[in-house]
Amino acid sequence: MSVSEIVSALNGVIWSPALIYLCLGVGLYFSLRTRFMQVRGLGQMIKLMFNNKSSAAGVSSFQALAMSLSGRVGTGNIAGVATAITFGGPGAVFWMWMVAFLGASTAYVESTLAQIYKEKDDNGQYRGGPAYYIEKCMGQKWYAWIFAVSTVIATGLLLPGVQANSIASGLANAWGVDTAVSAAVMVLLLGFIIFGGVKRIALFAEIVVPFMALAYILVALVIVLLNVGQVPAMIALIFKSAFGLEAGFGAVMGMAVQWGVKRGVYSNEAGQGTGPHPAAAAEVDHPAEQGYVQAFSVYIDTLFVCSATAFMLLSTGMYNVKAPSGEMLFNGLPGVETGAAYTQAAVETMLPGFGASFVAIALFFFAFTTIVAYYYMAETNIAYINRKVHRPWLSFVLKLAIMAAVTYGSVKSAGLAWDLGDVGVGLMAWLNIVAILIIQKPALLALKDYERQKKAKLKPSFDPESLGIRNAAFWVERVKDSKAAGLRK
Repeated sequence: MSVSEIVSALNGVIWSPALIYLCLGVGLYFSLRTRFMQVRGLGQMIKLMFNNKSSAAGVSSFQALAMSLSGRVGTGNIAGVATAITFGGPGAVFWMWMVAFLGASTAYVESTLAQIYKEKDDNGQYRGGPAYYIEKCMGQKWYAWIFAVSTVIATGLLLPGVQANSIASGLANAWGVDTAVSAAVMVLLLGFIIFGGVKRIALFAEIVVPFMALAYILVALVIVLLNVGQVPAMIALIFKSAFGLEAGFGAVMGMAVQWGVKRGVYSNEAGQGTGPHPAAAAEVDHPAEQGYVQAFSVYIDTLFVCSATAFMLLSTGMYNVKAPSGEMLFNGLPGVETGAAYTQAAVETMLPGFGASFVAIALFFFAFTTIVAYYYMAETNIAYINRKVHRPWLSFVLKLAIMAAVTYGSVKSAGLAWDLGDVGVGLMAWLNIVAILIIQKPALLALKDYERQKKAKLKPSFDPESLGIRNAAFWVERVKDSKAAGLRK
């Protein structure tokens, strides 16, 4: 068997229907357990998002949000949405929305756990994530190590290639740039940022992510307005095909669910275990605060940015269908291979001479910031591995490995790059979802505690021991320091 066949077979096992429905089921379960905090807490999410409080140890809530969004908003929002519609039909968009709505509660749980069990590393920086809360709350160090190693492999080696491949393809489609040249430019820029440490990564994300997301949504809005007459039929098509009611897509309802959830999880990352890493780096007064913010990041990613791509594709009619022979067609014509190219063509039909270039630029910023975010996640898990026995060479090897992965992904086929990325996402999702189902209680207790204090009009603070939460050493020390400062006054 070839490498592509092996990866494809592994991908089929990991992304079996069990994982598809687990992602939806867990999102529904946590929505019920949190009493749909993703609806009740919408005002709090928006308010807390603009918390700019930071420290020498941690970044602000907004910076953590930007770091998280730089991981969430990437190739999946442009190429991934097109791929989902290609294979699952327009109904896949509905299931992307559904996994985002339900997944916001999952994002709350995993991000709040990351805050509760965060710690400071040797450089005085906040670190946290699934590996940390699995060890401290589950008490299963071997499981935490499996997650940490899997995440280093996924975010350091497998996932960057997907982003790099889409950047290289987009630039080649727009301006005919050789993929080797694209790879060289990406590696140079990536090296400059990742050798600058966490603060430089946070600053880069804080500046680039809001700008690129707003620009992309505005262009999508222009295109939808130019096709405003198509909007009612487009919305109807999404809902009809989502439930197999549209004749042209009735036979692929299962595919709509599969591809909508698969690309939805790939894009918004709820439950995948990536979002908790930047969430733990935030400087907040209560763990639930960053949980709210991270829940809102799922909305930004899928309900805004992914929807922007979907509406551009559907309102212009630029999405894939299959010929009777089974050949993949692009708007009825063969010859377009990557999802990004569909989006480029959709913009180009309405804004000739602008579309291909704009999407190539958007894709570069979206995907490149995601590569930077992947490095941060991999480095956080290297920091976890290094806690007891310091191995400084591991971080250096990681930097070289991710730059090599970017180079490799740029010049290899899109199919192999996506399959490798899906393996990484699926493996992390399995490990993390099982963990948070087992150790959900502290996150739910934190939510009740936060809501109780807000209702009493108190400034939220967090005392884990009073809630029966154990091994949250960082917050225990903070409570002691706060009491000591009160006595000195």
